This record gives sequence, structure tokens and C-alpha cells, in this order.
Amino acid sequence: MHAAQELGIVGERVAERWLRRRGWSILDRRWRSGRRDLDLVARQGDVVAFVEVKARRRNEFGGPVEAVGWRKQRELRRSAACWIDRHGAPGQAYRFDVIGVWMAPGNVRVRHVADAFAAPVSG
Repeated sequence: MHAAQELGIVGERVAERWLRRRGWSILDRRWRSGRRDLDLVARQGDVVAFVEVKARRRNEFGGPVEAVGWRKQRELRRSAACWIDRHGAPGQAYRFDVIGVWMAPGNVRVRHVADAFAAPVSG
């Protein structure tokens, strides 16, 4: 495993812990189906969030939402539709969140952007 993968895994753990402390339940982590993948799937009440985690050591490449371009958004929508087909339930609302995790020596910052981009999916 190379450094970027390790950073991503640590970032996902930080994001998961951050969500749990705020009352979210984690339904799936690192969910995969063929080429489809989702970092985290979290639920709070009737809202299910498909969470893309962006971990960085520096902020020089822009923020977390800017790092999720239209191609990645398209892939996330396709992955979410696949997850919903298998695990979705009537009455649930779905959205896409992005969590940015900045890790510097002795300092970790988290930025949670709820409903970061349009979610044309429903249960």
C-alpha cells in the first residue's frame, strides 16, 4: 500500500469517528461492487448520506468539495444508485456529503460539507 492509500484510509477513519460523535450511524465503509465504490454510507434519522472523504496533508490543492469534480460526482451517483438498489428503504432521503480531513503534525481538521452536490436519487 502506498502513502496516498494509507492517508485515505486514515482520513476515512477520522471522518467515521467524527460522524459517529455527531449521532450518525455508519451503514457501510469502503463499500465496493465491481468498479463502484463509496467511502462511507451514514444514516441519521431518515437521511442516508453517501460520504466522499478527501484526506490531505496540505491545503494547497483546494478544499474537499473542489476535489470532487463532475466525473467523480457521476461515479458517486452511479455507486449510490447501486447501493440503494440493494440496501435502500422506502421513506429514506439520500444526499451526497463530502468530508475533508487535513492532517498536519499534531493537528487534524475536519470540514463536513452536507449536501455537497445534487443527489438525483431517491428510495
